[in-house]
Amino acid sequence: MATRPTGLGRVGAVSSRSEGVSGAGPDQTLTEFAHAQMPFTGELGLTVTAGDGGRVEASGAWTAERCTGGGVLHGGYLMALADSVGAMCAVFNLPEGATTSTIESKTNFLRAVRSGYVNAVTKPLHAGRTTIVIDTDLFDDDGKRVARVTQTQAVLRG
Repeated sequence: MATRPTGLGRVGAVSSRSEGVSGAGPDQTLTEFAHAQMPFTGELGLTVTAGDGGRVEASGAWTAERCTGGGVLHGGYLMALADSVGAMCAVFNLPEGATTSTIESKTNFLRAVRSGYVNAVTKPLHAGRTTIVIDTDLFDDDGKRVARVTQTQAVLRG
């Protein structure tokens, strides 16, 4: 993910907006940006609803193919969704000419997802010279937190 979409620069400040999902509809430009820069997000069915350096929101749908036994959405899917949205937030906080890669990730699973959508809300905790630390909360359709992911992204300079 070497480039940002036009009009979005480095912000580096944590948003003052509330924790939950804003409820915005899909943002086609940001979704296409995510799919072009990280093709795996297309396989995840990721839809971006909002994004800048202070906050990125996206969602992914429950499908039977993404489940473990008992119709529960696979933890790996949740981790991949969070990692992808977190990487997008990191990109918005990169200095010009830099790229990024996840170097550490920790997930706390809090409840199962058996239907509907998973909504991700990502915010930077730290945007430094060598690393960016991202916090991503995943919510179900009822607004209940299903997981929290904290990841560290390396700032890679050309």
